[in-house]
This record gives sequence, C-alpha cells and structure tokens, in this order.
Amino acid sequence: MKWDSRLYDKSQAFVSEYGNELISFIPLNKQQCILDLGCGTGDLTQKLSEISSCIIGIDASKEMIRAAKKKYPYLNFEVMDACHLQWKNQFDVVFSNAVFHWIADQERLLKGIYAALKNKGKLVCEFGASGNISQIEKAYGLVLESSSKEYVNPFYFPTVEEYSALLQTAGFKIEKIYDYDRPTPLPDGKDGLRKWMMQFFTDRLSMYDEARQMVIFENVEKILEKKMFDGTKWTADYRRIRVIAHK
Repeated sequence: MKWDSRLYDKSQAFVSEYGNELISFIPLNKQQCILDLGCGTGDLTQKLSEISSCIIGIDASKEMIRAAKKKYPYLNFEVMDACHLQWKNQFDVVFSNAVFHWIADQERLLKGIYAALKNKGKLVCEFGASGNISQIEKAYGLVLESSSKEYVNPFYFPTVEEYSALLQTAGFKIEKIYDYDRPTPLPDGKDGLRKWMMQFFTDRLSMYDEARQMVIFENVEKILEKKMFDGTKWTADYRRIRVIAHK
C-alpha cells in the first residue's frame, strides 16, 4: 500500500479526528509509556503526548513517518512493520486507530503487541469491523468486473466473536469489545468519494492510467449516489470494532 501523506492530511483528516474519542480509554498518567501503532502523519501521537511523557509513533510507510517528523519534530517516530515489533515489556499502552484492518497476519501482530506490553499493560484499538464499507466495495467490484478485472479485498474486517477468539489466544484479557455503525461524512463535496478511493484503493487503481481511473470513479459514483450522496457530500458506510484489553 502506497500512502500519499498530503492527500491523507487534506482529505482523510477525519481518520485521526475519530481517534480522539478512543484516547479517552487511556488512563491519565504522565509517567506511562505509549506506543502509537500505525501513527500515520502523527496527529494522534501528538494528542497522546499530552497524557504521556514517553511516546513513540511507528508506521510502515516511510512517507507517513517523514510527514510526521516534519509536523512534530519534537516527537519520536520510527518506520517499523507492526508485525515485527522488537520490544519486550516496554509499554503501558499500545494504541492504534484505523490500522489493524490493513494487517493480514493478526496472530503475529497480537503476539508482538502482547510481548511489548508491560504486565497489566493495555491494548486500546479501533479498526474496521465486519461489514465496513461493504456498499463501496460491492460497487467498486462490479465496476472492475465490467472491465474484466477482479477486485481483490485488501482488508481484514472481523466480527466481534472472531476477534475475541484471537485476543484470547494471544493471552489478552478483554475489558471491552464491540462493533458499531459509524456512517462517515467525507470531505471535498462531490469529489469526496473519488478522493477516498484514490487513497484507500490505490494499489488496484495504479494499474490504470488517469483517464481510466476517472471512468472507474464515475461509474462507482453512479451506483452509489442515491444511497450515499445527499447533493453536497458523500457518507461512507463505515462500521468499527473497538477493543480494550490488557495483558
């Protein structure tokens, strides 16, 4: 997945804005050490630094980390694969917003997080739940099919039952886990959905030249406009799963 940090900050800032509520599940303790896993361009890392004197933000994208360091040069950011954490008993909290659904190897991810946490340390995370963006994916798949291409789902959107089992297998004790609908208004008016696709479907779109991409966007919009466009803005069919668990 290739991330465009400028597009992300301009048109997907809502991702980190929704993460502000998730921070409320973290105890107020300046002495705690927090890992922001999948920090993107660092906006939530900066928020976390207000409640922690020890904060590290990691992301697998060099571009995102470069942008984060430019925005917040006084914070600690590192390029790192979430499935290859090297820490042992290091963090009081591992925090992650809108990241886990990009990661295929959940068992390895959770094993690494569990090892990185101190005894009684917390995992506080939220990501896409079963059914997330189902209408967008269906419309996008139909458009690709019409040009003899197949949509390959890059996401992991689990049920509560499925993810509870994974957490327990990794050794976590679950405090809260639930899913919920979160219809999400997209910025940029009539261009909101296509800018969303430019970021989150970029791997498949990169197969096409710009003219063909525009045709794809128009066709997806035609399928979804009656359901998701109110004449001024698009609203994406997001569903989220929220997890609070401890070691």
